[in-house]
Amino acid sequence: MTRTIITAALTGVLATRDQCPAIPYTPREIGEEAARAAQEGAAIVHIHARTPEGGPDWSVETFAQIYTEVRARSDVIVNFSTGAVGVPAEQRIAHIRELKPEMAALNMGSMNYAIYSERRKEFIHDHVFANPFKDISFFLKTMNEANIRPELECFDTGHIGNTRPLIHQGILNPPYQFSLIMGVLGGIPASTRHLIDQVDTLPPQSHWQVIGISLAQWPLVAAAITMGGNVRVGLEDNFYLEEGRMAKSNGELVAKAARMCKELGTEVASPADARKQLGLEPAPRPAPAMHRSN
Repeated sequence: MTRTIITAALTGVLATRDQCPAIPYTPREIGEEAARAAQEGAAIVHIHARTPEGGPDWSVETFAQIYTEVRARSDVIVNFSTGAVGVPAEQRIAHIRELKPEMAALNMGSMNYAIYSERRKEFIHDHVFANPFKDISFFLKTMNEANIRPELECFDTGHIGNTRPLIHQGILNPPYQFSLIMGVLGGIPASTRHLIDQVDTLPPQSHWQVIGISLAQWPLVAAAITMGGNVRVGLEDNFYLEEGRMAKSNGELVAKAARMCKELGTEVASPADARKQLGLEPAPRPAPAMHRSN
């Protein structure tokens, strides 16, 4: 029986502890959050590296420490991010090439990426998120060489269409792993109607999960479960269990998603279940010995 795979996006790159005290920064904190998420039902953890002060960190050493901390506590599938603004492509992929996680996120197109405050009537973040085909192709070739599954992050329907030439060139191969991100300003709005259209647009041999931003996460989780898809929750995307009730950990968000799965009649996939369903290697990849921390 196919089971629902829950991914936990543990920390992101923009959210700070001023916004949510539970955001993990250090490798140990990220490892502990990964363990909490796994205990509650997450089969995959999606990870950005942070500095001890909370800024973005792209050093291979920091990612290696995170990998070691996660793997010391759990057999979850590790998915490292490659998404960044203003960071050279080579730097965005170095940790993937060297550490070889089972999965790596790959943004499938460029977009205006913004956060707008209606209360303040101003933009909190306003970036052009550039992902030209030359960078996407470079990332895919690097992941292919390292036998890493690309997780295709699509913020709009056009990003799904961007896979067509890459499939035709033979550098993007099935099974395809899609993340349908909904509710980012500059991308597709968060609604079940749009999700149905997105899923209908996917190529054959595709696995997919929905990623809803902020409280739109929960109705989209319900829709994805009933449509036979997978789901991502976590503090990168949403702080709240419900309006006015902030989560105290990623584990709390995963626990709610797991309850929704059971209430809607599906089982939650273990890491072993997820590896089998997604066609990954049956056992977790260990953290490279050269990078093990004390």
